[in-house]
Amino acid sequence: MSTVILIFLAAVVAGAACFVGGMFWRAALDKKYKQGKIEEVEAEAARLKKEAEKEAELQKKTAILEAKDEWFKAKQEFEKDASKKREILRQDQIKLKEQENEVKKREETITKREGEFAARESFLNSKEATLRTKDTELSRLVALENSKLEKISQMSQEDAKAILLRNLENQVRYECAQMIKDMKDKAKEDAEVQAKEIVLSAIQRCAADTTVESTVSVVHLPSDEMKGRIIGREGRNIRAFEEATGIEVIVDDTPEAVILSGFDPIRREVARMALEKLIQDGRIHPGRIEELIKKCQEELEKKMKETAEEIILDLGVHGLKMGLVEAMGRLKYRASYGQNVLQHSKEVAMLAGLMATELGLDPKIATRAGLLHDIGKAIDRDTEGTHSQLGAEMALKYGENEIICNAIAAHHEDVTAISMYPVLIQAADTISSTRPGVRRETLTNYVTRLSKLEEIADSFRGVSKAYVIQAGREIRCMVEPENINDAQAEEMAGQIAVRIQDEMEYPGQIKVTVVRESRFTQYAK
Repeated sequence: MSTVILIFLAAVVAGAACFVGGMFWRAALDKKYKQGKIEEVEAEAARLKKEAEKEAELQKKTAILEAKDEWFKAKQEFEKDASKKREILRQDQIKLKEQENEVKKREETITKREGEFAARESFLNSKEATLRTKDTELSRLVALENSKLEKISQMSQEDAKAILLRNLENQVRYECAQMIKDMKDKAKEDAEVQAKEIVLSAIQRCAADTTVESTVSVVHLPSDEMKGRIIGREGRNIRAFEEATGIEVIVDDTPEAVILSGFDPIRREVARMALEKLIQDGRIHPGRIEELIKKCQEELEKKMKETAEEIILDLGVHGLKMGLVEAMGRLKYRASYGQNVLQHSKEVAMLAGLMATELGLDPKIATRAGLLHDIGKAIDRDTEGTHSQLGAEMALKYGENEIICNAIAAHHEDVTAISMYPVLIQAADTISSTRPGVRRETLTNYVTRLSKLEEIADSFRGVSKAYVIQAGREIRCMVEPENINDAQAEEMAGQIAVRIQDEMEYPGQIKVTVVRESRFTQYAK
C-alpha cells in the first residue's frame, strides 16, 4: 500500500515537474517569438523610414524644379515686359528727339523771320519818311494846281467837287448794280454746280436695296394633300389659324401652294413663318397652331430687333434707347410706295451724313436724324397724327435732343426748321424716294401720268410736239418758232411747270424744257 502511495506521489511529483518544465519551455518559446516579431517590426519600420526619406527627397527635388520653372517663367515674362517697355521708351526717345529737332528748326525759322522783320521794319521806316516828304510836296503842288484850275474854269473848288461827286456816284451805282448782278449770277451758277456735285457724290457713295410692297405671301407645300390638313376637319384648323394671325388663308387650285393675304406685313410674316413650321412639323391642330404662332411672334420680334441693331451699328449711331431700336425693327416690314422704310431710313441717313460732311456740318447729327426721320411710320397705323409728328414725339420721349426732334418734325415742312439739318434730311429723303427705280408704280398709273403730262403741254398755244422722257421726270416741248419768240418760250416753260404742280401728283420733280428752233431753208437751182 505504501509502495502504491509512493509510486502515486512520485507520479504526481513527476507530472508537476513536467508541467512546470512545460510552462517554462512555453514561456521561452513565447519570448523568442515576440523577439522575432519585434525585430520584424523594427526592420519594417526602418524600411518604411527609408522609403519615406526617399519620397521626401523626391518631393523636395520636384518642388525645387517647379520653383525653378516658375522662376524661369517669371523671368521670361519680366524680360518680355522689360523688352516691350525698352522698345516703347526707345520709340518715345526717337519721337522726343524728332520733336526737339522740329523745335530747333522752328526756332531757327523764327529767328530768321525776326531778322527779316527787323530789316523790313527799317526799310519801311525809311520809306515812310520818304513818303511823308513826298506827301508834303504833293499837297503843295495840288494846292497850286487847284488855284490854277479855279482861275481857268472860273469855278470854285467846292462846285467842282460837287459835280465830280455826282458823276462818281452815278458811275459807282451803275458799277455796283452790275457787280451785284454778276455776283448773283456767279453765286447761282456755283451753288447749282456745287449742289449737284454734293448730291451726285452722296448718291454714288450710297447704295441701298429696295423692296416691292405686297399684300400677299405664297407658302409652298410639299404636296397638295397638305391643303386638306391645313383646312382640317370642317375647317377648324384654318379658322383657328386665321383667328390667331388675323391673316386670310386662300386655298385654291394653285398646285402645291397656299396664299396668305393681309395688309399688315408683320402679321403676314408671322403667319408665313408659323405655317411653314406647321407644315414641317406635321402636327396641325388648333392647340399647336396657337403655340407656334406665339413662338413665331417672339422670333420675329427678335429678328426685327437684330436687323435694326445691325443697321445702327453699320451707320455708327450710338446711344439709341431700346424703344427706338424696337421701333426701327418694325420698319423692316413697313413699305411706302413699294420702298422698304427701314432700308429707306438707312439710305437717307447715309446720304444726309455724306452731304453734311461736304457742307462742313456734323455728320453724326445728320446721320442720326436721317435714320430716325421716318420712325413715326412704325406707329402711325395705330396712332392719330402724321408720321413726322409722331416720330418727333417718340424721339423726344426717348431722350433725343431738340435738333434731332426738329429735323424729324420738319422734314416735310410741318414745322419751322431751327437748323440746317431738316433741309439736309429733306434733300436726302427726296433723293432716296425719287431716284430711278426706287419706287414701284402700277403700269396704269404710270401711263396715265405720262398722258396727263403730254395733255397739259399740248394745251398751250404754239406747242407743236411734246415728248415725255426720263420715265416721266422730264417733258420737252417743241414750239413753232414763227409763232413763239424766245421770251414767250421762257414764259411758257414756267406756265407749264405751274400747271403740272397744280393739277398733278408725282414723286420728286419734273423738268420742263421748251425748245424753239430756228430753221433756214435755201434751194439750189
